[in-house]
Amino acid sequence: MVEGRSDAAGGGRIRLGMVGGGQGAFIGAVHRIASRIDDQYEFVAGALSSQKKRAIASGLELGLAKDRAYGSYEEMARAEAAREDGIEAVAIVTPNHMHAGPATTFLKAGIHVICDKPMTTTVAEAQALVKLAKKSGRVFALTHNYTGYPMVRQARAMVADGTIGKVRVVQAEYAQDWLTERVETTGQKQAAWRTDPKKSGAGGAIGDIGTHAYNLACFVTGLELESLCADMSISARGRKLDDNDNILLRFKGGARGMLWASQVAVGNENALRLRVYGTKGGLEWAQEEPNKLWYTPFGQPKQLLTRAGAGAGEAAARVSRVPSGHPEGYLEGFANIYTEVAQAIRSARSGRKPPKDVVFPTVEDGLVGMKFIEAAVKSSGKGAVWVKP
Repeated sequence: MVEGRSDAAGGGRIRLGMVGGGQGAFIGAVHRIASRIDDQYEFVAGALSSQKKRAIASGLELGLAKDRAYGSYEEMARAEAAREDGIEAVAIVTPNHMHAGPATTFLKAGIHVICDKPMTTTVAEAQALVKLAKKSGRVFALTHNYTGYPMVRQARAMVADGTIGKVRVVQAEYAQDWLTERVETTGQKQAAWRTDPKKSGAGGAIGDIGTHAYNLACFVTGLELESLCADMSISARGRKLDDNDNILLRFKGGARGMLWASQVAVGNENALRLRVYGTKGGLEWAQEEPNKLWYTPFGQPKQLLTRAGAGAGEAAARVSRVPSGHPEGYLEGFANIYTEVAQAIRSARSGRKPPKDVVFPTVEDGLVGMKFIEAAVKSSGKGAVWVKP
């Protein structure tokens, strides 16, 4: 096989398309960079905007061939499915309300899907995607990128092997301050769609960052939610969706938890944190210092575990790239998800299941996230009552 050439029957780069992520879009560039870090994908097609002219112009700017810079995702799905060298996977990096449509279309076309979170805007849409993904046999990945961080994988392994004993308490928080003022009225594109119920869905901060905190808590602990009690509020006058959320969690098996998500917490940039306490010890991790994991065995001093240093195990090592002392973070976390998905797609090429250590958020996780959002909105709307997801 010639180097750089995709080979659907072998181990060549996976031909990747993208929906959304055109001119001026932050997250599209993140996905394209992440897909290339480990040299697993080749970006060959795109419908990069809902506006036809902008979509085509964006594709040409990024070096796509003229006949593969499409004006709509429907056109792209039809054309790529008919090509012998058509895309094998598509990344969907649009606002929330434009996830379900493209995901459905590409699954039906036999193309693997890598979708931004939250997966949809309603539980019903998510349930339909779960059924379709299973029927199609295609890989469906959700880019909860924080699950790709090495020390998050380390924490997950330590919970799974019983290092901290049975989990009793889980505390997750994600605090930002960028919506402290109503920047959505100033033409700020990211703020505008995230605070618009028609594009974001029923949840604001809960869908944008609360789902990350919740997914992280479940990913590390392996716990399933039994019920929740949510107090969601709008701090900025005139805003239509929540920007500060306080949620109590009850997990199956008896563990209890708290989740705080805020986009009006002045002084916080991207403060995603997780604390897990068991019968034998505790773990603490903060996204802004991603290569560190604090571990405290009961009755002993707190210990610092680092990504490529003392204390880290195979779970962290298999998703690390550079020597100790060199930081890995946001882009590399995304890249780890893309590379895990690449292994699953390569296995699917030959009708095999991926190796057991290949882990990434799936379509089922997307449904779990949507049930969490819906339950939180329902609970808060009824005056902060306990609701089952």
